[in-house]
Amino acid sequence: MTLFLGLGIAGVALLALSLIFDGILEGLFGGLLEGLFGGLVSLPVIAGFVSMLGFGGAIVLGTTGAGTLLATVAGIAAGLVAALLTWKFSRALMRDQTDATPRDEDLVGTSGSVVTAIPADGYGEVLLRLGGQLVKLSAKSTVPVARGAEVWVEASLSSTSVSVRPVER
Repeated sequence: MTLFLGLGIAGVALLALSLIFDGILEGLFGGLLEGLFGGLVSLPVIAGFVSMLGFGGAIVLGTTGAGTLLATVAGIAAGLVAALLTWKFSRALMRDQTDATPRDEDLVGTSGSVVTAIPADGYGEVLLRLGGQLVKLSAKSTVPVARGAEVWVEASLSSTSVSVRPVER
């Protein structure tokens, strides 16, 4: 029983270390293990296997009164299931894709409203939507634009300023 509990605790400690030293096993030997078995040889997978081998074996040994051999077989089975689930979950998390980060060029063609009046060939401020979020930017126009007017973005001048023209209705 002590051996099984020791393996379980060692597996949990290894899992904690894998959170701190993420990717260390994959980076050993100059990246030799990096693509080996599609991620099956990783610290979280090994930690899941070792901890479930220990705790599964201890549970079977303590509750059923079966011998050490049966407890070891049950622990190995539980460890393989834990390793497989850890591998599947980590692959699913690594495949998770997010939307592209909005760029300055994405503002071109969007409409907004003037917050601070824009003088001719001078700067004012406009409120625009970028990636679903309101963004307040400096704005330049060739003609004067009053506060509250609707404008279209013609060009992105920098990460904090745009060139606009008033919307004519």
